[in-house]
Amino acid sequence: MRISSNFSSSEIRERIQNSWQEYLSKYGNLFASDSINGSSPPSVFVGSYGYPKVGVGPMLPPIHGDTSLLDNPEQWIGKSLEEIVNFRLNLVRGVQKLSIEKTEGRFIENLHEVAMSSRSIDSDLQFHKTTFPVTTIDGESPPFGPIGDIKSAKFSGGRAEKSIERAYYDHDLMAQDAVLTLYNSGIEISKIQKCFSVGMFGKERRLVPTKWSITATDDIISKSLVSEVLEFDLIDSCRVFSHDHLGNMFSVILFPHRWIFEMQEAWHDGNSIGFGSDSEDAKGIDHPPAIAGAYFAAKLGVAEYLVEKKIQASVLVLREIRPEYAVPVGVWQIREAIRAALKKEPYIAESFDDGANFASKRMSVSKSEWLSKGRLLKMLKQKSISDFF
Repeated sequence: MRISSNFSSSEIRERIQNSWQEYLSKYGNLFASDSINGSSPPSVFVGSYGYPKVGVGPMLPPIHGDTSLLDNPEQWIGKSLEEIVNFRLNLVRGVQKLSIEKTEGRFIENLHEVAMSSRSIDSDLQFHKTTFPVTTIDGESPPFGPIGDIKSAKFSGGRAEKSIERAYYDHDLMAQDAVLTLYNSGIEISKIQKCFSVGMFGKERRLVPTKWSITATDDIISKSLVSEVLEFDLIDSCRVFSHDHLGNMFSVILFPHRWIFEMQEAWHDGNSIGFGSDSEDAKGIDHPPAIAGAYFAAKLGVAEYLVEKKIQASVLVLREIRPEYAVPVGVWQIREAIRAALKKEPYIAESFDDGANFASKRMSVSKSEWLSKGRLLKMLKQKSISDFF
């Protein structure tokens, strides 16, 4: 089924940009200063440019109070693309250039307090130069607010999350074990990712660029969950789940077979459609996925569901990226979309073929196109030792 968008990606970006510029016409002075005073959600960010010497610091808006929504992706399902872009643009990022081995000292330890705070934390930054508001939005990179080189930083009013604090002070706890302990204690994944990025876990601690820490955290958690899934009995039916948001269409097909996971993406590029995919069996994936962090984000969402239901299945995740997804906002939206899909009532298909038909009918890409671009069918034909007994 072909679905036409009312607006092109560039038209949507222009509309969001015009709305933001209108906001700046009233409040732009708050973002043009050699200092900022406000409440960090709490939020920290570690860049990758110049690695192994990277820009690290807090992010905060020029307002006080409970600003947690501005950097809490778990709460963004149902928000519009414009709302999420505005959350990002409202956060001013202060940075100091540090070696990735610099995980001690007053500044970085202050950031540790920010990252582990359970509530918004009052922050006062002085910059070497005046910052200026971001006035343009592009379709290639996630939106960010102004950046300022920090001259001095003060923080107050934080309250440490006790479980994070315990992991932080345990220098014998491996970073991977810290991630899993916090996840299993109910700490939000985005919170764990921030603490991971500012070098708060493990025996030999390092700063980790935020985009890498997000992928690493999703990988660690999903791998652990799948190890549990492999012990469960097979699902008793073929189930198809779906969820659409922010110009992304998702379908998740679960069917009775030992663990195989494949994620496929299709995106609109002018009049053509591009494809990307990757997959794994029970041995896991042994290379960086062709679709990068999206792979682990989707795998995590699916594995959570299977562990909750105590079942094993093979999985095909289909993601169609529509022109309405005009501004990339991060792989969190994949994880949260899969979680949202799997909370819905599924379509119970008669077979995998029926499920694939049902899933693809609502998309612009046909079933045969999807299946020809991936490795799932080939993997299903490969015999395992268990098939002979």
